[in-house]
Amino acid sequence: MNLVSWYQKRRLRIIPLIFVTPNITLFMIFMIIPIFFTFYISFYRWGILGEAEFVGFENYTRMFKDPVFWVSLKNTVYYTVGTVPFEMVLGLAGALLLNHKIPFRSFFRTVFFAPVVVSLVSTGLIWAWMYNPDYGLVNYVLSKIGIEGVNWLSSAETAMPAIIITTLWVRIGYSMVIYLAGLQSIPKSLYESAEIDGAGSLRKLWYITLPLLKNTTIFVLVIEIIHGFMVFDLVYTMTNGGPGYTTTVVVQYIYQKAFVEGDMGYASAVGTVFFLFILTLTMLQLRLGREKDEL
Repeated sequence: MNLVSWYQKRRLRIIPLIFVTPNITLFMIFMIIPIFFTFYISFYRWGILGEAEFVGFENYTRMFKDPVFWVSLKNTVYYTVGTVPFEMVLGLAGALLLNHKIPFRSFFRTVFFAPVVVSLVSTGLIWAWMYNPDYGLVNYVLSKIGIEGVNWLSSAETAMPAIIITTLWVRIGYSMVIYLAGLQSIPKSLYESAEIDGAGSLRKLWYITLPLLKNTTIFVLVIEIIHGFMVFDLVYTMTNGGPGYTTTVVVQYIYQKAFVEGDMGYASAVGTVFFLFILTLTMLQLRLGREKDEL
C-alpha cells in the first residue's frame, strides 16, 4: 500500500484532527499544563522570583490551619447559596413570561440579557457608585421611603448582600436565556393534550414544563455553582475583600497570596484544593442528575 492510497483511506479521520489540533494545543497550553504546574509548585516555597525550595506538604498543612482561608471559603459558600437559587428561580420565571407572545418580547429579552455581556469590572464599578452612601442612586431611592444612611459596601452586615444583589442583576439574564432554549424545545402538542384533559396552567407547569426542563435545570445549576465559587471580579472591584475579611472569597485570597504577597507556593496549594473541590462537586451534581434520569 503506497502513501497516497493510505491517505485516501484515512483522510476522513485525519482531516477533522487537523482542524481541532489548534484548539487542543491552546487548551493544553493555557489549561492542562498550568493545572499540572500549579500542582507541582504547591509542594515548593516560591516567591515567583528566586529559587524554589521543596517543602512537601507544608503548604497544605498551613492552609488547613489558616483561619483566613476558612473565612474565605465560608464567604464563598455564603455568596453561592445567596445567588444560585435566586438566579435559577428568577431566570425560570423570566423565561416563562418571555416565552409567551407579549408586546416587545424581543426587546425585553435583549434588556434582560444585556448585563451578561457587560464586563464584570465595569459592572462592579457602576454598582459601587450606585451603592455610594453619599451620592449613590440606591440610597437616593431609599431616602424617598424614609431609609437613610445605609453604608452598603463599608458595613460587614450589608457588603456581601450588596454583592449578591449585583450578581443577580448580572446572572439572571443568563439563566433566563438557557431556560428559554429549554422551553422552546418542549413539544407544544403536550400542552395541547393537557388542555384537552382540562389541565390548568399550574398543572401544566408542574407535570410537563418542570419535568422536561430537568436536564436544563441541572446544566444551569452546575454552571451557576461553578460561577459562584469562581467569583472574583465583582468582589475585587467593589470591596477588595473588605471590610475586614467579610467579603474575601477563595479566588481573591489566592490572588492576594500569589500576586500581592508573592507566596506562589501557598497560593498554588489553595488553588489545587479548591480546583479538586469544585471538580468533585460538579461530578457529584452530574451523577445525581444521571441517577434521577435512570429512575
